Amino acid sequence: MTFLHHPWRCIGISLFLIAVVLFVSLPTASAQKREEEEQQQVNAPESQGVETFFPHPDARYWVSGQANFIFQANPPFDAAYNDPNSFLNGYQKATSRVVTLFTGLKLNDSLELLVDVEETGGQGLSQALGLAGFTNLDVVRNPTLSKAPYLARGMIHKVFGLSKDQVEVDRGPLSGFTRLPSRRIEVRLGKFSLADFFDLNTIATDSHFQFMNWTIDNNGAWDYAADTRGYTVGAILAYEGPAWSFHFAEAFMPTVANGIDLQTNLRRGHSENYEFILHRAFLPDREGAIRLLAYNNSANMGIYRVQNQKYLAGLTLTPDITAHPLQVTGKYGFGVNLEQMLNGWFGINGRFGWNNGKTESYAYTEVDQTIQLGAMGYGTRWKRRFDRAGIAFVSNAIKKDHQKYLALGGSGFLLGDGGLTYGRESIFESYYTAHMWKGMYLGPDIQHINNPGYNQARGPVFVGGLRAHFEF
Repeated sequence: MTFLHHPWRCIGISLFLIAVVLFVSLPTASAQKREEEEQQQVNAPESQGVETFFPHPDARYWVSGQANFIFQANPPFDAAYNDPNSFLNGYQKATSRVVTLFTGLKLNDSLELLVDVEETGGQGLSQALGLAGFTNLDVVRNPTLSKAPYLARGMIHKVFGLSKDQVEVDRGPLSGFTRLPSRRIEVRLGKFSLADFFDLNTIATDSHFQFMNWTIDNNGAWDYAADTRGYTVGAILAYEGPAWSFHFAEAFMPTVANGIDLQTNLRRGHSENYEFILHRAFLPDREGAIRLLAYNNSANMGIYRVQNQKYLAGLTLTPDITAHPLQVTGKYGFGVNLEQMLNGWFGINGRFGWNNGKTESYAYTEVDQTIQLGAMGYGTRWKRRFDRAGIAFVSNAIKKDHQKYLALGGSGFLLGDGGLTYGRESIFESYYTAHMWKGMYLGPDIQHINNPGYNQARGPVFVGGLRAHFEF
């Protein structure tokens, strides 16, 4: 048994490491002036942003690009057995890439069009199978998809002002505006990723600069509506205010689990997502936020208990969550997302997620409950303001019916070792992102996974990685 084997021990270790970094970062009386200067620097948009190869002037149009390359490898590890959906226990290496062109056009001060084209390639370790918290968020989970460029996002963005006073906002690929009413309603229609607008977090949300693991950058229990590449079609309605915000999204579900095609008949599938955001910090004069997420999915999803009973009654050769007539079942859940800056360069975050777990994991990953803690520091402290470093721990779980389904030999779209000795899947991750020159960033990443795929008969697994990112 390794020191990471018990989830509560892992949580304690995470809190201890965060406390050590916090203690080192606390300013002395003689350093108070320097701390205030650093706070002003970090609060400046350019300090928490990124440097790019080309400038992005304030204009009616927006054109930018990203290229992200992730290399990962794992040494051999102990495993009692393998199955087609297992994370393979031999030495592996894999490289992924995501290249995106972002474009936007402001039609007036409150209306814009956004169109992004993307190309992906490479693959993940074990074809992105065998882990609920997979190690690379950039991986497309279906290697048979076309490698040709595709439309990633295409949406109309409309702003309705509710106040005369305006505030400065960050201009970027998802919005070209620089000033907006302090109280407003924003509407988006078209193709997008729900993870672009919900469950965001300053500490852990971006696989291009921060953590790489699926269940650290996103809430693993949020089975958010998406096709294989992570996109959906729908509408987002958001109220934005200085004290709080509220977001609602109606989106299409895939026709099958992890499918590339979306179900356009809303009677057969749909997803509702709600998020309340309180723009309030736990510490005075520091940035922070509390986000409360809830969702409800309806789709042609199987029910784990029913499929277990069919197998035990001899009606199927193996438990098969897809072996059912066309039906519409539901999955619902909620999440809590906290972030808090502790000083001018260092912040912490936490997430908790839960879903009912009775119906098939369908769109994102096979997690029914998750708890995550993380910390990130900006390089301002060591005079490299565009650098970032972070540590995080996440522990994932599934419900009893889901456990039994896998133990009887069933498979989902990610998991299925042919058997299961259940244990929580616990993951540590640490990274460093170094700014090399202009829009070029490089950095290492390490992950340690206990009970991969919730299976105590396998692992632990160590995965090392190297990321190269380019901002244009």
